[in-house]
Amino acid sequence: MKGRATKEVIIGEGLVTLREVVAVARGNARVKLSREKSFQERVRRSEAMLHKAIQDGVPVYAVSTGFGKSCGKRLKRDQIRKHRGANPIRFHGCGTGEPFSIEATRAAMLCRLICLSRGYSGVSLGLLERLAAFLNRGITPVVPCEGSVGASGDLTPMSYVTAALTGEREVIYRGERMPAAEALASAGLVPYAFAPKEAISMMNGTSTMTGVAVLAVERAERILDAAICATSLTVHALKGKVLHFHPTIGEAKPFPGQVSVARRISELLHTKEVNGDLESHTRETLQDPYSVRCAPQIIGVLHDALVWIRQWVETEVNSANDNPIFDPETGQPLMSGNFYGGHMAFAMDALKAALASVADMSDRQMALLVDPLLNRGLPADLVGITGEDAVFHHGFKAMSLSTSALTAEALKLTMPAASFSRSTESHNQDKVSMGTIAARDAERICTLTERVLAIHLLAASQGCEIRGNLEVRPQLLALIARIRALSKSLVEDREMDTDIERLARAIAGSNLCGK
Repeated sequence: MKGRATKEVIIGEGLVTLREVVAVARGNARVKLSREKSFQERVRRSEAMLHKAIQDGVPVYAVSTGFGKSCGKRLKRDQIRKHRGANPIRFHGCGTGEPFSIEATRAAMLCRLICLSRGYSGVSLGLLERLAAFLNRGITPVVPCEGSVGASGDLTPMSYVTAALTGEREVIYRGERMPAAEALASAGLVPYAFAPKEAISMMNGTSTMTGVAVLAVERAERILDAAICATSLTVHALKGKVLHFHPTIGEAKPFPGQVSVARRISELLHTKEVNGDLESHTRETLQDPYSVRCAPQIIGVLHDALVWIRQWVETEVNSANDNPIFDPETGQPLMSGNFYGGHMAFAMDALKAALASVADMSDRQMALLVDPLLNRGLPADLVGITGEDAVFHHGFKAMSLSTSALTAEALKLTMPAASFSRSTESHNQDKVSMGTIAARDAERICTLTERVLAIHLLAASQGCEIRGNLEVRPQLLALIARIRALSKSLVEDREMDTDIERLARAIAGSNLCGK
C-alpha cells in the first residue's frame, strides 16, 4: 500500500472504470459514496422493499428461507431478525490455500461495494459506508484463495470479507496480520451488525473473481507492451527484416491488434539514417522465423482479445450480481442467477490462452538468440566476455532453460477452467462457472509471462549490445537504457534471479516502451 491517496472514486454516480478499480486496489485512490439524492433514495427504496416483503410474508431466498438446497425451509419474522444470515458466514469459513494479495482482496471489496450500490439488493447505506471505511482505512481481510466454484458467487472467499466486517477472523492492517477485532478497535470502528439479507448479499456474487480479473487485465496490457519491446530488440539483435512489419501486410489482413503491433515495432526499429548493415542479406535469411516474423499476428491476438475482455470485466464490475434482487418498480423479489461467473470464466480462460501464446513466442525468440546456429553470428548463449576466459562462462544458457520451464507451466495452465464444471451442493448448484479458478490461473500466467519476458528482454538487450549499431535506432537505445537501469549487462557469469524479478516487477508496473 502506498501513501495517503488524494484521488477519489465516487460510488453511485455512473460506471466505475477498471482504472479506478486498480487505483483503489493499490491504495492510490479513496472511495466515497455519492451524495446525490437519487442514489441514496435508490438504495433506501430497495431496502424498504425487502422489509415490506418480510412484513407481508413473501418468501425471500436466504432471508426467510434456508440456504441453497434447503430453500424449502421457512423462517418466522422473529427468526429472521434473530439469525440475520450469520450462519452462512460461519459454515463457509472453509477456504484453503495462500491468501489473495492485498490488491486482489481490495479490488474484490470495491467490486462488492459497487454491486450493492446499484440499488437492487435490499441492503442499507450503513453496509456500504462500512465497506468504504475498510477500504479507506486500509483494513484488508485475509482471504484464502481456494474454495470457490464461482457459481452461487464467491461464497467461501467473500465469507472472509463478510466476517471481518463483524470483527471476526483476520485482517492485514498497517502492514501486520492481526485479529479483525483488534484492527477495528485500532481504527476506531465497532463490529458491524448485519441487517436481514446483508450477510448473504456480501457473499453471493462474482466480486472475488472479478477483482482478480481486473488486475489480470491491467497486467496483460503491460505484458503486451513488453512483448513488443522484446520483439523489437530481437529483430535488431538477429539482424532481422523490418519489411515483415510493413503496413500493407496489415491492410491485407486488417485485424486492429495486428496492425497496431506491427506499427509499434516499426516505430521502435525506425532508423535516423540509411544503414545497410542492420539486416542479414544471406539467402537463408530472406524470411525470419515465425516467432519473429509473425509477432504482430501473435501479439495482436492478445491486443484484440483485451478489447472485449476489458468490456466484459467492466460490465461485471458494474453489475448487480446478487441473489435475490428486487424489481425497482414493483418491489418483487427475483430469485435469479446473476451470481454465475460464466462471462468472467470465459474471459479469463481466453486471456490465459492469449498470454501463454505470447510467452511461447518470447521463449522461441529467446531460443533463437542463444543458439549459435540460428543467431546469425552472435556468441553462443550470448556470452558477454571475450578472449581465453570466455570458455569458462555460460551467459544465458541457464536462463534459456528457465524461460522454457516458465513457458511450459504457463501453457499447462491454459486448460479452460470453465470446462471443469461439476455438480455441487446436493445438485442445487449443478452447473458452475469455475470463474474464480480461471481468474487465478490468469493471474498466475501473468506472473509466469512477466518472468519469461524479463529474461527475454535481458537477453535481447545483450544481443543488441553485442551486435552494436544501436546509435541509428534511438528508440531502441533509449529502451535498453531503461532496462540497464534495472540490470547491468551480463559480462562475467553471476546470479540473475534478482535482476529477473526486478525487471518482471517493472513490466507489471509500467510500460517499458513508453506508450
